[in-house]
Parts: sequence; structure tokens; C-alpha cells
Amino acid sequence: MTDRLTPVLTRVRASADRLHIQTPPHRDRAVDALRAVAILGVVLGHWLVTALVADTRTQSHPTLRTASPLHYLPALAPISWVFQTLAVFFLVGGHVATRGHLSARARGTSYPRWLRARLSRLFRPVAAVLALWTVTAAALLLTGADPDTVRTLVKLALSPLWFLLVFALLTAATPLLTRLSPLWPLAVVLHVDLLRFGLGAPSWLGWLNLPAGWLVPYTLGAAWTRGELDRRRAGWILLTCGATATAALVAWAGYPASMVGIPGAAVSNLNPPTLAAVTFGLAQCGLALLLRERLRRAMCRPLAWAAVALVNLSAMTIFLWHQTALMATTAMGLFAGRVPGLHTPPDDLGWVAARLAWLPVFALALTVCWAAFRTCEQGGGRRRSRVVRSHRPGAAHTPDPKVGA
Repeated sequence: MTDRLTPVLTRVRASADRLHIQTPPHRDRAVDALRAVAILGVVLGHWLVTALVADTRTQSHPTLRTASPLHYLPALAPISWVFQTLAVFFLVGGHVATRGHLSARARGTSYPRWLRARLSRLFRPVAAVLALWTVTAAALLLTGADPDTVRTLVKLALSPLWFLLVFALLTAATPLLTRLSPLWPLAVVLHVDLLRFGLGAPSWLGWLNLPAGWLVPYTLGAAWTRGELDRRRAGWILLTCGATATAALVAWAGYPASMVGIPGAAVSNLNPPTLAAVTFGLAQCGLALLLRERLRRAMCRPLAWAAVALVNLSAMTIFLWHQTALMATTAMGLFAGRVPGLHTPPDDLGWVAARLAWLPVFALALTVCWAAFRTCEQGGGRRRSRVVRSHRPGAAHTPDPKVGA
């Protein structure tokens, strides 16, 4: 076995070395690393806290409902602190979009052309997801599947799209946000929560926090581009103040400890974002800024950099299809009955251990989805001679012009 693997490993190392050499020395690889960490954090987080519980007792077609181990085991809330990394993604997105817009303006590129290029990279892979799940939902309903189950599956599969819509809105507004202080959207979130939770305002008011909450890290990314966050002091201030504020809100203001939504919970920190989610995001952004130098050094290793570049080249494909990979594995497992970690209630540590064992299978299913649909993200499968392109200082930090982060 070792003799068979040796040529493969040699080719992998050779490819990684070539990519390392071809990458421009002025490229800030920490930006790409942070984006990859954010994407993989969301994927692993969903795989760990999303359960599809099956009821096969009374119907020929099993019904599925969503559940979360965080509902039964609240002591596991710290899992959500590690894997809810959307704030980091918006931080990097704001940084990259601002740099890209400033660079495009310096080159004389019109705003509509710049925006069209960025949004096409975001939404090109969406069509395949919508088409597949339209056909899948129709087929399930025609074969007698429970409508509530179909609704659950479609909602789970398409849930990543809300993120793209918010991200696209902020991207479109980038020229207006390049000088906006994060304190303004933070004040909006604070006042909306005061009205909702303190003065009994209608719950729909909370949806104002959907753009405002993610605007906070996005504008921090713009401040990063302006050079206002280059000092380590900025990172420590964000980390310390964000963590302290979050702890206070959870301990004394009644906010949930979990930073992700839990089915059946009265309040979700994520849907829509609450003040606790935003202050937690500030802490994450501070930590991300503090880790930049270490990430730059780590990315000098060819294999590490090659892995990060691969994730960035397929960032939207991974993000859009990871829930489908989970559900495909769950559906295939139904042929064996109620499988622990897949279809059973996530109400004990045994389920957690079983779910951890299923993670490699989810990753394999996602790899299949990636192989089938990655060309949608990369412009119809046109081969490129290099994974990265050289760009002048100040250009957007994207491993490829096809990458949409």
C-alpha cells in the first residue's frame, strides 16, 4: 500500500510546490486562509448540530424533522462558538470587496461592470442547486413523500441562500460603505434589540438586524483595507470588548448561549442576528486579525497553501452543497433503518460520538457534489494553467477571478 501511495504523494507535493512558487510574493495569504477557515467552520458546524430525526413506525415513507443536540445538551453550546464563523467571512468579504472596488476605480472600471463580475461569481453556482432541488422536491411529492418532510429538506438545502442575498446586498453597497464606521450598524442592532426585548416591539422588527448585524464585520473589513486595523491593539480591543460584552449579554440579559439557531427555541441569536451574535462576531474578528501573522507563516508551507487555495477556488460550491451532502447521506442510511448519528434523536453523548464518526462520510458525499458541480463555479469548466494569478498590490485577494468571496 505504501509503495502505491508514494507516487501519488510525490505528485501532490510537486503540485503544491509549483503553486507555492507561482503565488506572487506580495499576496496576503492570510486573507485566503481566513476565508477558508470561515467556510469550513460553517460546514462543520452545520454537520455537527443539524440532525434529521426519522420516524419510520407508521408510514411507508419515513418522515424527517430537524433537531439539534444543543436543544438536548445545552452544555455543548461552546461548539457553536467555534464553528459559527460567518462574521469572519463578512470581515474578509468587506476587506476584499473594498480593495477590489478601489482597484477597479483606479483602473477606470465602471461600477456596473465591477459589480456584475463580483455577483456573477457569487450566483453562478446557485442555478444548479435550485434546479436539482426543484426536481428532487417534485419527485418526492409525486411518489407520496410527506409534504412536511419535503418542506424540511428543501428549507435545509436552500438555507445557505439567505447568506448570499445579504452578502450580495452589502457587496452592491460597497462604494457607500468604504468610509462607514461599524459603530453605526452596531447602534442599529442595539436599538432594535432594546425595542424587541425591552419594550415589547413586534418580532418582525428583528429582521432589520439581518443586514445591520452583518454590516458590522463587513465595515470592519473596509476599515482593514484603509489600514485602520493593522495594529495588534485593534485586534485585542475587538477580542476583549466583544467577548466581555457577549458574556455579559448571555449571563445577565437573557440571550442564548448558543450562537446558532436551535429548533424550538424562543430566541435565536442568528435568525435574525441579535446583539449577542454581533458582539460575538466582533470578538471573532479581533481574533482573526491577531492570527494574521501566524497564518501568513503557516501559508508558507506548500501543502497548507495548496489546501487553502483549493477551498477558495470552490468556496461557493462547498458552501451551497454541504447541506445536500448531509441529506444525501441521511437518505441513503434509511435503507438500513434508523441509524445512530443519522436518524436518531440527538439527545445524548452517544449521538454526538456517532455523528463524529459520520463526518468523513459527509465529506465524501460533499466531494462527490464538488466533482459534479464545481464547473458551475469556475465558469463552465474552462481549464486554467494556474490556480492563482498575479495581481498588483491593492487588487482583490481572490485565488482566481472565478472565486466569489
